Amino acid sequence: MKTHELTITAAATAIRTGEISPVELVDAVLRRAEQVEPRLGAYVTVTADRARGAARAAEREISGGRYRGPLHGIPMGLKDLIDVAGLGTTASSRVRATHRAESDSAVAARLNDAGAVLLGKTHTHEFAYGLITPQTRNARNPTRVAGGSSGGSAVAVASGAATFAVGTDTGGSIRVPAALNGVVGLKPTYGRISRHGVVPLSWSLDHVGPITRTVADAGLVLNALSGYDSRDPASVPAPAAGLDGPADLTHLRVGVPANYYFDHIDPEVSAAVRRAIERLRDLGARLVDVEIPMARYIKPIQWGLMVPEASAAHEQTLRTAGEQYGDDVRGLLEAGELLSAGDYLRAQRARTMLRREWASMLESVDVVAAPSVPITAVPVGRETVTWSDGTTEAVADAYVRLSSPANITGVPALSLPVGNDRTGLPIGMQLLGHPFGEATLLRVGRAYEQATAKLVGTVRPI
Repeated sequence: MKTHELTITAAATAIRTGEISPVELVDAVLRRAEQVEPRLGAYVTVTADRARGAARAAEREISGGRYRGPLHGIPMGLKDLIDVAGLGTTASSRVRATHRAESDSAVAARLNDAGAVLLGKTHTHEFAYGLITPQTRNARNPTRVAGGSSGGSAVAVASGAATFAVGTDTGGSIRVPAALNGVVGLKPTYGRISRHGVVPLSWSLDHVGPITRTVADAGLVLNALSGYDSRDPASVPAPAAGLDGPADLTHLRVGVPANYYFDHIDPEVSAAVRRAIERLRDLGARLVDVEIPMARYIKPIQWGLMVPEASAAHEQTLRTAGEQYGDDVRGLLEAGELLSAGDYLRAQRARTMLRREWASMLESVDVVAAPSVPITAVPVGRETVTWSDGTTEAVADAYVRLSSPANITGVPALSLPVGNDRTGLPIGMQLLGHPFGEATLLRVGRAYEQATAKLVGTVRPI
Protein backbone atom coordinates (compact mmCIF):
# COMPACT_ATOMS: atom_id res chain seq x y z
CA MET A 1 0.00 0.00 0.00
CA LYS A 2 1.32 3.44 -0.94
CA THR A 3 1.73 6.06 1.77
CA HIS A 4 -1.09 8.26 0.48
CA GLU A 5 -3.44 5.24 0.63
CA LEU A 6 -3.01 4.63 4.35
CA THR A 7 -6.04 4.76 6.60
CA ILE A 8 -5.93 6.86 9.76
CA THR A 9 -5.54 3.71 11.83
CA ALA A 10 -2.61 2.40 9.77
CA ALA A 11 -0.94 5.80 9.48
CA ALA A 12 -1.26 6.46 13.20
CA THR A 13 0.37 3.13 14.02
CA ALA A 14 3.20 3.82 11.57
CA ILE A 15 3.76 7.29 13.02
CA ARG A 16 3.65 6.05 16.61
CA THR A 17 6.18 3.30 15.91
CA GLY A 18 8.46 5.54 13.85
CA GLU A 19 7.93 3.63 10.61
CA ILE A 20 6.99 6.91 8.90
CA SER A 21 6.99 10.53 10.02
CA PRO A 22 4.18 13.08 9.73
CA VAL A 23 6.38 14.94 7.25
CA GLU A 24 6.65 11.88 4.99
CA LEU A 25 2.91 11.24 5.20
CA VAL A 26 1.91 14.84 4.49
CA ASP A 27 4.38 15.11 1.61
CA ALA A 28 3.01 11.91 0.06
CA VAL A 29 -0.58 13.09 0.29
CA LEU A 30 0.31 16.54 -1.07
CA ARG A 31 2.03 14.89 -4.04
CA ARG A 32 -1.07 12.83 -4.65
CA ALA A 33 -3.26 15.93 -4.48
CA GLU A 34 -1.03 17.69 -7.00
CA GLN A 35 -1.36 14.66 -9.29
CA VAL A 36 -5.16 14.30 -9.19
CA GLU A 37 -6.42 17.85 -8.66
CA PRO A 38 -6.33 18.87 -12.34
CA ARG A 39 -8.79 16.06 -13.13
CA LEU A 40 -10.93 16.01 -9.99
CA GLY A 41 -11.05 19.52 -8.49
CA ALA A 42 -11.62 18.49 -4.89
CA TYR A 43 -10.00 21.55 -3.33
CA VAL A 44 -10.86 25.24 -3.31
CA THR A 45 -7.33 25.84 -2.04
CA VAL A 46 -4.41 23.66 -0.96
CA THR A 47 -2.38 25.16 1.91
CA ALA A 48 0.79 23.18 1.22
CA ASP A 49 3.27 25.40 3.06
CA ARG A 50 1.06 25.58 6.12
CA ALA A 51 0.59 21.79 6.04
CA ARG A 52 4.32 21.08 5.82
CA GLY A 53 4.97 23.44 8.73
CA ALA A 54 2.33 21.69 10.83
CA ALA A 55 3.79 18.30 9.90
CA ARG A 56 7.24 19.37 11.05
CA ALA A 57 5.77 20.63 14.32
CA ALA A 58 3.94 17.31 14.80
CA GLU A 59 7.15 15.40 14.13
CA ARG A 60 8.99 17.43 16.78
CA GLU A 61 6.23 16.91 19.33
CA ILE A 62 6.00 13.17 18.74
CA SER A 63 9.76 12.64 18.84
CA GLY A 64 9.77 14.63 22.07
CA GLY A 65 7.25 12.28 23.68
CA ARG A 66 4.20 14.55 23.29
CA TYR A 67 1.99 12.26 21.21
CA ARG A 68 -1.57 13.64 21.16
CA GLY A 69 -3.38 10.59 19.81
CA PRO A 70 -4.35 8.85 16.57
CA LEU A 71 -4.95 12.05 14.55
CA HIS A 72 -1.57 13.54 15.39
CA GLY A 73 0.23 14.29 12.13
CA ILE A 74 -2.62 12.99 9.95
CA PRO A 75 -3.41 15.13 6.85
CA MET A 76 -7.03 16.15 6.30
CA GLY A 77 -9.30 18.47 4.35
CA LEU A 78 -12.10 20.70 5.63
CA LYS A 79 -15.21 21.54 3.66
CA ASP A 80 -15.10 25.20 2.74
CA LEU A 81 -18.00 26.04 5.03
CA ILE A 82 -15.80 25.53 8.09
CA ASP A 83 -13.84 28.49 9.45
CA VAL A 84 -10.09 28.29 9.97
CA ALA A 85 -8.49 31.44 11.34
CA GLY A 86 -6.72 33.41 8.61
CA LEU A 87 -8.13 31.36 5.71
CA GLY A 88 -11.05 32.08 3.45
CA THR A 89 -14.39 30.38 3.90
CA THR A 90 -15.87 30.83 0.45
CA ALA A 91 -18.67 28.24 0.57
CA SER A 92 -17.64 27.79 -3.10
CA SER A 93 -19.53 31.01 -3.88
CA ARG A 94 -18.65 34.37 -5.38
CA VAL A 95 -20.70 35.89 -2.55
CA ARG A 96 -17.89 35.07 -0.09
CA ALA A 97 -14.90 35.27 -2.43
CA THR A 98 -13.08 37.81 -0.23
CA HIS A 99 -14.02 36.34 3.16
CA ARG A 100 -11.33 35.59 5.73
CA ALA A 101 -12.11 33.85 9.03
CA GLU A 102 -11.04 35.71 12.16
CA SER A 103 -11.09 32.63 14.39
CA ASP A 104 -11.29 28.86 14.25
CA SER A 105 -14.58 27.02 14.15
CA ALA A 106 -15.18 24.53 16.95
CA VAL A 107 -14.38 21.73 14.48
CA ALA A 108 -11.08 23.25 13.35
CA ALA A 109 -10.06 23.94 16.95
CA ARG A 110 -10.76 20.36 18.03
CA LEU A 111 -8.81 18.91 15.12
CA ASN A 112 -5.93 21.28 15.80
CA ASP A 113 -5.91 20.15 19.44
CA ALA A 114 -5.80 16.55 18.21
CA GLY A 115 -2.74 17.36 16.07
CA ALA A 116 -4.36 16.84 12.67
CA VAL A 117 -2.70 18.61 9.73
CA LEU A 118 -4.87 20.79 7.49
CA LEU A 119 -4.11 20.33 3.78
CA GLY A 120 -6.72 22.75 2.50
CA LYS A 121 -10.38 23.63 2.03
CA THR A 122 -12.54 21.32 -0.09
CA HIS A 123 -15.26 22.28 -2.54
CA THR A 124 -18.96 22.25 -1.70
CA HIS A 125 -22.01 22.78 -3.84
CA GLU A 126 -22.53 26.52 -3.43
CA PHE A 127 -23.50 27.17 0.21
CA ALA A 128 -24.12 23.39 0.49
CA TYR A 129 -27.41 23.92 -1.36
CA GLY A 130 -27.23 21.03 -3.82
CA LEU A 131 -26.35 17.38 -4.30
CA ILE A 132 -23.86 17.58 -7.20
CA THR A 133 -20.80 19.81 -6.36
CA PRO A 134 -20.31 20.86 -10.00
CA GLN A 135 -16.69 22.02 -9.50
CA THR A 136 -15.64 18.47 -8.56
CA ARG A 137 -15.60 15.15 -10.44
CA ASN A 138 -16.15 11.63 -9.18
CA ALA A 139 -12.99 9.94 -7.89
CA ARG A 140 -13.85 6.63 -9.56
CA ASN A 141 -14.87 8.08 -12.93
CA PRO A 142 -14.34 11.80 -13.67
CA THR A 143 -17.14 11.79 -16.25
CA ARG A 144 -19.58 11.21 -13.38
CA VAL A 145 -20.81 13.55 -10.65
CA ALA A 146 -19.07 13.68 -7.29
CA GLY A 147 -22.28 14.05 -5.32
CA GLY A 148 -22.80 16.79 -2.82
CA SER A 149 -22.73 18.95 -1.14
CA SER A 150 -19.52 17.63 0.50
CA GLY A 151 -18.27 16.40 -2.86
CA GLY A 152 -14.79 17.84 -2.49
CA SER A 153 -14.30 16.19 0.88
CA ALA A 154 -15.40 12.77 -0.35
CA VAL A 155 -13.33 12.96 -3.55
CA ALA A 156 -10.22 14.07 -1.65
CA VAL A 157 -10.44 11.02 0.62
CA ALA A 158 -11.39 8.59 -2.14
CA SER A 159 -8.54 9.74 -4.40
CA GLY A 160 -5.83 9.77 -1.72
CA ALA A 161 -5.61 13.57 -1.65
CA ALA A 162 -6.53 13.55 2.07
CA THR A 163 -6.37 10.82 4.69
CA PHE A 164 -9.69 12.03 6.06
CA ALA A 165 -11.98 15.01 5.62
CA VAL A 166 -14.85 16.76 7.33
CA GLY A 167 -18.14 17.63 5.65
CA THR A 168 -21.61 18.84 6.52
CA ASP A 169 -24.95 17.11 6.00
CA THR A 170 -28.34 18.86 5.73
CA GLY A 171 -30.18 16.29 3.62
CA GLY A 172 -27.47 13.74 2.85
CA SER A 173 -24.48 15.91 1.98
CA ILE A 174 -21.96 13.65 3.73
CA ARG A 175 -23.52 10.29 2.91
CA VAL A 176 -24.42 10.94 -0.73
CA PRO A 177 -20.88 11.80 -1.94
CA ALA A 178 -19.41 9.14 0.33
CA ALA A 179 -21.63 6.52 -1.32
CA LEU A 180 -20.95 7.78 -4.85
CA ASN A 181 -17.17 7.77 -4.33
CA GLY A 182 -16.80 4.52 -2.37
CA VAL A 183 -15.81 5.87 1.06
CA VAL A 184 -17.35 6.04 4.54
CA GLY A 185 -19.49 8.98 5.62
CA LEU A 186 -21.01 9.51 9.07
CA LYS A 187 -23.79 11.96 9.89
CA PRO A 188 -23.86 11.96 13.68
CA THR A 189 -26.83 12.60 15.94
CA TYR A 190 -28.10 16.18 15.79
CA GLY A 191 -26.25 18.13 18.47
CA ARG A 192 -23.29 15.79 18.94
CA ILE A 193 -20.78 17.96 17.01
CA SER A 194 -20.73 21.74 17.33
CA ARG A 195 -21.55 23.81 14.26
CA HIS A 196 -20.03 27.00 15.69
CA GLY A 197 -18.03 28.68 12.93
CA VAL A 198 -19.72 26.68 10.16
CA VAL A 199 -21.65 28.56 7.45
CA PRO A 200 -25.29 27.52 7.95
CA LEU A 201 -27.79 26.28 5.41
CA SER A 202 -30.68 25.09 7.56
CA TRP A 203 -30.18 25.43 11.33
CA SER A 204 -32.55 22.60 12.30
CA LEU A 205 -31.14 20.12 9.77
CA ASP A 206 -27.40 20.94 9.56
CA HIS A 207 -24.85 18.42 10.89
CA VAL A 208 -21.05 18.16 10.77
CA GLY A 209 -19.33 14.79 10.38
CA PRO A 210 -16.34 12.80 9.10
CA ILE A 211 -15.58 11.24 5.71
CA THR A 212 -12.98 8.48 5.90
CA ARG A 213 -11.79 5.30 4.19
CA THR A 214 -12.93 2.92 6.93
CA VAL A 215 -15.54 2.75 9.65
CA ALA A 216 -12.87 2.54 12.34
CA ASP A 217 -11.39 5.78 11.04
CA ALA A 218 -14.81 7.44 11.19
CA GLY A 219 -15.01 6.54 14.88
CA LEU A 220 -11.63 8.12 15.58
CA VAL A 221 -12.59 11.40 13.91
CA LEU A 222 -16.05 11.41 15.49
CA ASN A 223 -14.59 11.21 18.98
CA ALA A 224 -12.16 14.04 18.24
CA LEU A 225 -14.99 16.27 17.00
CA SER A 226 -17.63 15.45 19.62
CA GLY A 227 -18.30 17.50 22.70
CA TYR A 228 -20.66 20.07 24.18
CA ASP A 229 -20.26 23.66 22.99
CA SER A 230 -22.42 26.41 24.46
CA ARG A 231 -21.88 28.50 21.31
CA ASP A 232 -24.09 26.10 19.32
CA PRO A 233 -27.66 26.23 20.72
CA ALA A 234 -28.29 22.67 19.47
CA SER A 235 -25.21 21.20 21.16
CA VAL A 236 -25.80 18.55 23.82
CA PRO A 237 -23.46 16.57 26.08
CA ALA A 238 -23.13 13.03 24.78
CA PRO A 239 -21.11 9.93 25.64
CA ALA A 240 -18.14 9.01 23.47
CA ALA A 241 -18.95 6.67 20.59
CA GLY A 242 -16.20 4.13 21.13
CA LEU A 243 -15.33 1.22 18.89
CA ASP A 244 -15.36 -1.34 21.68
CA GLY A 245 -17.54 -4.40 21.39
CA PRO A 246 -17.54 -7.79 19.72
CA ALA A 247 -16.94 -8.09 15.99
CA ASP A 248 -19.80 -10.59 15.66
CA LEU A 249 -23.37 -9.30 15.62
CA THR A 250 -25.07 -12.09 17.56
CA HIS A 251 -28.56 -11.08 18.71
CA LEU A 252 -28.29 -7.64 17.14
CA ARG A 253 -31.57 -6.67 15.46
CA VAL A 254 -31.24 -5.18 11.97
CA GLY A 255 -34.34 -3.54 10.55
CA VAL A 256 -34.98 -4.12 6.84
CA PRO A 257 -37.41 -1.58 5.38
CA ALA A 258 -40.47 -3.09 3.72
CA ASN A 259 -41.29 0.24 2.07
CA TYR A 260 -39.72 3.54 0.96
CA TYR A 261 -35.99 2.71 0.94
CA PHE A 262 -36.26 0.03 -1.74
CA ASP A 263 -38.88 1.88 -3.82
CA HIS A 264 -37.69 3.49 -7.07
CA ILE A 265 -34.17 2.18 -6.82
CA ASP A 266 -31.72 0.81 -9.37
CA PRO A 267 -31.80 -3.03 -9.38
CA GLU A 268 -28.01 -3.28 -9.02
CA VAL A 269 -28.08 -1.00 -5.96
CA SER A 270 -30.94 -2.98 -4.45
CA ALA A 271 -29.18 -6.31 -5.03
CA ALA A 272 -25.86 -5.14 -3.57
CA VAL A 273 -27.46 -3.71 -0.44
CA ARG A 274 -29.60 -6.80 0.09
CA ARG A 275 -26.48 -8.97 -0.23
CA ALA A 276 -24.78 -6.81 2.38
CA ILE A 277 -27.78 -7.18 4.70
CA GLU A 278 -27.58 -10.94 4.27
CA ARG A 279 -23.91 -10.75 5.22
CA LEU A 280 -24.99 -9.05 8.46
CA ARG A 281 -27.27 -12.05 9.06
CA ASP A 282 -24.30 -14.35 8.46
CA LEU A 283 -22.42 -12.42 11.15
CA GLY A 284 -25.13 -13.21 13.69
CA ALA A 285 -27.65 -10.41 13.26
CA ARG A 286 -31.38 -11.06 13.28
CA LEU A 287 -33.24 -9.41 10.40
CA VAL A 288 -36.52 -7.72 11.27
CA ASP A 289 -38.94 -6.26 8.73
CA VAL A 290 -39.85 -2.65 9.54
CA GLU A 291 -42.36 -0.24 8.07
CA ILE A 292 -41.03 3.28 7.49
CA PRO A 293 -43.66 5.59 9.00
CA MET A 294 -45.19 8.62 7.27
CA ALA A 295 -43.16 7.91 4.12
CA ARG A 296 -45.33 10.11 1.89
CA TYR A 297 -44.58 13.13 4.07
CA ILE A 298 -40.76 12.86 4.14
CA LYS A 299 -40.08 14.96 1.04
CA PRO A 300 -42.48 17.81 1.93
CA ILE A 301 -41.14 17.92 5.48
CA GLN A 302 -37.51 18.12 4.29
CA TRP A 303 -38.20 20.87 1.79
CA GLY A 304 -40.69 22.62 4.07
CA LEU A 305 -37.97 23.01 6.69
CA MET A 306 -34.83 23.47 4.62
CA VAL A 307 -36.03 25.96 2.02
CA PRO A 308 -37.40 28.68 4.33
CA GLU A 309 -34.54 28.26 6.81
CA ALA A 310 -31.99 28.66 4.02
CA SER A 311 -33.78 31.73 2.68
CA ALA A 312 -33.82 33.26 6.15
CA ALA A 313 -30.07 32.64 6.53
CA HIS A 314 -29.40 34.35 3.16
CA GLU A 315 -32.04 37.07 3.37
CA GLN A 316 -29.64 40.01 3.59
CA THR A 317 -27.03 38.89 1.04
CA LEU A 318 -29.73 37.83 -1.42
CA ARG A 319 -30.79 41.48 -1.51
CA THR A 320 -27.33 43.04 -1.57
CA ALA A 321 -25.43 40.51 -3.71
CA GLY A 322 -28.10 38.39 -5.36
CA GLU A 323 -26.44 38.50 -8.78
CA GLN A 324 -23.38 36.74 -7.35
CA TYR A 325 -25.26 33.52 -6.53
CA GLY A 326 -25.40 30.66 -9.02
CA ASP A 327 -28.73 30.41 -10.83
CA ASP A 328 -29.76 27.17 -9.12
CA VAL A 329 -29.08 28.40 -5.60
CA ARG A 330 -30.56 31.83 -6.19
CA GLY A 331 -33.73 30.23 -7.52
CA LEU A 332 -34.08 28.09 -4.40
CA LEU A 333 -33.47 31.04 -2.10
CA GLU A 334 -36.05 33.16 -3.89
CA ALA A 335 -38.56 30.30 -3.80
CA GLY A 336 -38.09 30.01 -0.06
CA GLU A 337 -39.24 33.58 0.40
CA LEU A 338 -42.60 32.65 -1.11
CA LEU A 339 -43.37 30.09 1.59
CA SER A 340 -45.60 31.32 4.39
CA ALA A 341 -45.07 31.07 8.14
CA GLY A 342 -47.98 28.66 8.16
CA ASP A 343 -46.20 26.36 5.70
CA TYR A 344 -43.10 26.32 7.87
CA LEU A 345 -45.06 25.67 11.07
CA ARG A 346 -46.91 22.80 9.43
CA ALA A 347 -43.57 21.28 8.42
CA GLN A 348 -42.34 21.61 12.00
CA ARG A 349 -45.47 19.94 13.36
CA ALA A 350 -45.14 17.12 10.83
CA ARG A 351 -41.47 16.68 11.79
CA THR A 352 -42.48 16.29 15.45
CA MET A 353 -44.93 13.55 14.47
CA LEU A 354 -42.34 11.85 12.24
CA ARG A 355 -39.75 11.84 15.02
CA ARG A 356 -42.26 10.23 17.37
CA GLU A 357 -43.13 7.55 14.83
CA TRP A 358 -39.46 6.83 14.09
CA ALA A 359 -38.73 6.46 17.80
CA SER A 360 -41.53 3.91 17.98
CA MET A 361 -40.19 2.02 14.94
CA LEU A 362 -36.66 1.93 16.38
CA GLU A 363 -37.91 0.28 19.58
CA SER A 364 -38.03 -3.04 17.68
CA VAL A 365 -34.52 -2.87 16.19
CA ASP A 366 -30.97 -1.75 16.98
CA VAL A 367 -30.21 -0.39 13.49
CA VAL A 368 -31.96 -0.03 10.16
CA ALA A 369 -30.04 -1.07 7.02
CA ALA A 370 -30.94 0.50 3.68
CA PRO A 371 -29.43 1.91 0.49
CA SER A 372 -27.59 5.22 0.88
CA VAL A 373 -28.69 6.45 -2.55
CA PRO A 374 -31.03 4.87 -5.13
CA ILE A 375 -28.61 5.20 -8.07
CA THR A 376 -24.85 5.31 -8.52
CA ALA A 377 -23.07 8.43 -9.81
CA VAL A 378 -24.83 9.76 -12.91
CA PRO A 379 -22.99 11.34 -15.86
CA VAL A 380 -22.09 15.00 -15.45
CA GLY A 381 -24.94 17.13 -16.84
CA ARG A 382 -27.68 14.55 -16.40
CA GLU A 383 -30.67 16.14 -14.69
CA THR A 384 -33.29 13.38 -14.41
CA VAL A 385 -33.63 9.64 -13.90
CA THR A 386 -36.49 7.55 -15.29
CA TRP A 387 -37.61 4.55 -13.25
CA SER A 388 -38.92 1.24 -14.54
CA ASP A 389 -42.55 2.30 -14.04
CA GLY A 390 -42.01 5.27 -16.35
CA THR A 391 -41.92 7.95 -13.66
CA THR A 392 -39.22 10.61 -13.86
CA GLU A 393 -37.36 12.12 -10.92
CA ALA A 394 -34.82 14.94 -10.71
CA VAL A 395 -31.34 13.60 -9.92
CA ALA A 396 -31.05 15.86 -6.87
CA ASP A 397 -34.42 14.64 -5.56
CA ALA A 398 -33.32 11.03 -6.07
CA TYR A 399 -30.08 11.51 -4.17
CA VAL A 400 -31.67 13.30 -1.22
CA ARG A 401 -34.69 10.99 -0.96
CA LEU A 402 -33.10 8.17 1.06
CA SER A 403 -30.82 10.31 3.20
CA SER A 404 -33.16 13.09 4.35
CA PRO A 405 -35.09 11.04 6.97
CA ALA A 406 -32.01 10.98 9.22
CA ASN A 407 -31.75 14.77 9.03
CA ILE A 408 -35.42 15.32 9.79
CA THR A 409 -35.36 12.94 12.77
CA GLY A 410 -31.81 13.76 13.87
CA VAL A 411 -30.80 10.10 14.19
CA PRO A 412 -27.23 9.05 13.31
CA ALA A 413 -26.58 7.51 9.90
CA LEU A 414 -23.49 5.82 8.51
CA SER A 415 -22.83 5.14 4.82
CA LEU A 416 -20.27 2.52 3.85
CA PRO A 417 -19.35 0.94 0.51
CA VAL A 418 -20.82 -2.51 -0.21
CA GLY A 419 -19.79 -3.14 -3.80
CA ASN A 420 -19.87 -1.71 -7.31
CA ASP A 421 -22.27 -1.68 -10.23
CA ARG A 422 -21.39 -3.31 -13.54
CA THR A 423 -19.47 -0.18 -14.65
CA GLY A 424 -17.36 -0.13 -11.48
CA LEU A 425 -19.17 2.73 -9.72
CA PRO A 426 -19.52 2.39 -5.94
CA ILE A 427 -22.71 1.37 -4.13
CA GLY A 428 -23.33 2.42 -0.53
CA MET A 429 -25.35 0.94 2.32
CA GLN A 430 -26.75 3.20 5.01
CA LEU A 431 -27.08 2.21 8.66
CA LEU A 432 -29.44 4.30 10.78
CA GLY A 433 -29.59 4.04 14.56
CA HIS A 434 -30.97 5.35 17.81
CA PRO A 435 -30.12 8.92 18.88
CA PHE A 436 -26.53 8.93 20.16
CA GLY A 437 -26.24 5.31 19.08
CA GLU A 438 -23.18 5.88 16.89
CA ALA A 439 -21.25 3.18 18.75
CA THR A 440 -23.70 0.56 17.50
CA LEU A 441 -23.54 1.85 13.92
CA LEU A 442 -19.74 1.75 14.06
CA ARG A 443 -19.79 -1.77 15.49
CA VAL A 444 -22.06 -3.04 12.71
CA GLY A 445 -20.13 -1.23 9.99
CA ARG A 446 -16.80 -2.45 11.30
CA ALA A 447 -18.04 -6.04 11.45
CA TYR A 448 -19.11 -5.80 7.82
CA GLU A 449 -15.77 -4.28 6.85
CA GLN A 450 -13.82 -7.04 8.55
CA ALA A 451 -15.89 -9.66 6.75
CA THR A 452 -15.46 -8.00 3.34
CA ALA A 453 -12.13 -6.21 3.68
CA LYS A 454 -11.34 -6.34 -0.02
CA LEU A 455 -14.23 -4.02 -0.80
CA VAL A 456 -13.36 -1.07 1.42
CA GLY A 457 -10.59 1.32 2.33
CA THR A 458 -8.83 1.21 -1.02
CA VAL A 459 -7.76 4.20 -3.12
CA ARG A 460 -8.40 3.43 -6.77
CA PRO A 461 -6.04 4.65 -9.52
CA ILE A 462 -7.44 7.56 -11.52
